[in-house]
Amino acid sequence: MKQSPVIVIGGPTACGKSGLALAIAENFDGIIVNADAIQVYRDLRILTARPTEDEEKRIPHRLYGILDAKESCSAGTWQALALKEIENIQNIGKLPIIVGGTGLYLKALTEGIAPIPKIPLSVRKSVREFYSEVGKAEFYTQFTKKDPITAARIQPNDAQRLMRAWEVMEATGKSISLWQEEKMQSPNLKFTMVVGTPLRETLYAACDKRIFNMISDGVLEEVKALMIRFQNEKFNNLPVFKAIAFKEFSSYLAGDTTLDIAITKAQQQTRRYAKRQMTWFRNQTNIEAGNKKRNVKVLKYSYLNHDKIISDIS
Repeated sequence: MKQSPVIVIGGPTACGKSGLALAIAENFDGIIVNADAIQVYRDLRILTARPTEDEEKRIPHRLYGILDAKESCSAGTWQALALKEIENIQNIGKLPIIVGGTGLYLKALTEGIAPIPKIPLSVRKSVREFYSEVGKAEFYTQFTKKDPITAARIQPNDAQRLMRAWEVMEATGKSISLWQEEKMQSPNLKFTMVVGTPLRETLYAACDKRIFNMISDGVLEEVKALMIRFQNEKFNNLPVFKAIAFKEFSSYLAGDTTLDIAITKAQQQTRRYAKRQMTWFRNQTNIEAGNKKRNVKVLKYSYLNHDKIISDIS
C-alpha cells in the first residue's frame, strides 16, 4: 500500500506549530513526533514550551522528554530515532507528524545526513572537559588552527557546533566539512513540509506573550530546580542550558538582576531567536520560490491561521 507523505511542521518559535500539529493529528489520525533539540530533554517542560500533559493525553507524542540533561542528541542521533518512529507509526496505519523548530533536525530528516562515524564517548567527554577548562575564546582559537575551514563557518560562541566539529576531527582525523561534502544518506520517504510564515510584528507579540505565560505557569520554579541539581557541577556547556531565556531567569534567581529586567531580556532573546529561525527556514526550504527537492513539497501557513488545515494538507 502506498504510504502518505510524512507531515513536517517547521518555523520560528511561537508561530503556532504545536497547535497546527494537534489539529492535523486529530483530523487525520496522526501521531506527533518532536523535532526540537531542547524538547528532547526531560527538564524544562515549561521553558521549552513542550506539549502539556493534557495535550499529550489528547494525541500520542513521541521523542519528547526522552533524555537526561547530561546526555547529548546530535542531528544524526535524532534522525535515527525519528526514522524509527515514522516506521512504527506508518506500520500501524497512522500519520506521522514531525514538528519542531530545529532546522538541522528537519534538514537531516528530509535530505539525509553525512555518514559520519559514531564518536566514542571518551572523545566526547575529553572535548567537553577541554572546553570547560580553557573557555570558549581559547577553544575557538585552537579550533581555528585545527580545522580552519570549519571554523570559518561557525560562530565563536556556538559551543555545541564547535565541540561537535572538534570531536569529529579528533575521532576520524577528517574535518566535519569534508564529511558533509560526501553523498548524503537520504531516507526513502515523501514529505509535505508546512512552514510557519507569520508577520514579524505578530510573531514578536506572540514571543513576548509566551514569556509572560511562562512566569504564570511556574517557569521560575522549574529553572531553580535545574540550578540546584547542577550547582556543584560544571555543565554549562550542555544543550539544556542553552534553552532560550534560561540564562535570563537563572540570573534573576541568582540575585544578579530584577525580575522585570530578566523578563525584558528573555523577550528580546526569544524575538532574536525567532528572527534567526525565520531567516533559516526561508533560506533552507526556499519557501518563497517553491521547493524543488523531489521528495519534499512545501506549504505555508500564517500564525494561528491554518487555512482549513492547509487546505486539508493539499
